[in-house]
Amino acid sequence: MTIAGKIYSKYKEAKVFLRAKWETLSILDRYILKQLIDVFVLGVIVFTSIIFASETFTQLIKQISLYGIPFHIAIMMIVLNLPQVFVLTIPISTLFATVMTVNDLSLKSEITIFKACGISIERVSRPIFCFALVMTLASFLINELIVPATSVQSKSLAIYSLEQKHIPENKMNFTIKDIDKDGKLKRLFYAQWCKDKTLNNVTVVDISNPKNIQIVQAKKGTTSDYGWKFDDGVIYTISKNGKIFNTSLFEESNVSFGIGDVNEMVKETASEFNFFKLMRHIQKQKKHLEKKERLEYEINLFDKLALPVTTFALALIGVPLAITPPRVRYNRGFLFSILIIFVYYVIRALSLNLGATGTIPPFFAAWLPVVSIATLGAYLFYKKAFKI
Repeated sequence: MTIAGKIYSKYKEAKVFLRAKWETLSILDRYILKQLIDVFVLGVIVFTSIIFASETFTQLIKQISLYGIPFHIAIMMIVLNLPQVFVLTIPISTLFATVMTVNDLSLKSEITIFKACGISIERVSRPIFCFALVMTLASFLINELIVPATSVQSKSLAIYSLEQKHIPENKMNFTIKDIDKDGKLKRLFYAQWCKDKTLNNVTVVDISNPKNIQIVQAKKGTTSDYGWKFDDGVIYTISKNGKIFNTSLFEESNVSFGIGDVNEMVKETASEFNFFKLMRHIQKQKKHLEKKERLEYEINLFDKLALPVTTFALALIGVPLAITPPRVRYNRGFLFSILIIFVYYVIRALSLNLGATGTIPPFFAAWLPVVSIATLGAYLFYKKAFKI
């Protein structure tokens, strides 16, 4: 059986299993979950599109214009970065689905009917909280298993693109200019011909250092993760007035010509590690990390647990706020969703900034927004569901 056939077979088995589990649910649970899932899917599409349009698309334009990354590679990088976006949109979409569903039940007086039939708000909320728990687990697994792999792959594509962008294949007697961000010439490359991404009989004039000029002449030149690799050549270091400071022969030499952008990209980020690997990385590099960088890593470590739990916390506060008083006859769900999201991200931004400056410990910086929302949500839910 082919790989596609195996995948399709697994899909059919999963579909049959989920359908069997769905049939075991009560009519009430299926009724609420159906509305919840429909709105959740819509929320994921809408909020993912918003984040893509506001952040990811801007990053795409920056990479194309500033780094010279080809459009098709930039598109691939966006696709690889989508799991990170999903980790952010799952909590928001769960809140949106919770508030819209409960508010709709309330407006149609179905909450009142449930109460009259002896079905409490706590019972109505069970499928919502179960759904929120499943989405919390899904968010955690995406962040732990998928995001690190796609982040590394996205970075590899960017580095590969930067390394290869200035190597014209099958051309003879050509020059390449390396320009800085201000439009000034840093280096000039001359090659007799290029074949298999290798420059042959290459000469490089480096004027980026204001104190001297460096000239490299080599039989071959190729790019690597550490810069340019030259074979069988000589390096001349010359003063601005033409005096030769130093001359050295080499069989192989690695020179960091034109990889400033690559150096910036090869820096390891927290998104490239899962929770346990990031913990080991911090312990291993603790003595070598600056305080600011160490705090950033530690905040991201605790945030890998706190961010998925936000999904359940937002659902917890969404249920009581979405229950509309009897006299209100308009849908307040969307307004409450926006308000809760705004308050949460204000608290989150404030908390993370305090943590980054060392004002509060990294653990509290990551968990303060979640605990604040969950505590308020638990209090409001208790008043709505249990307090008479």
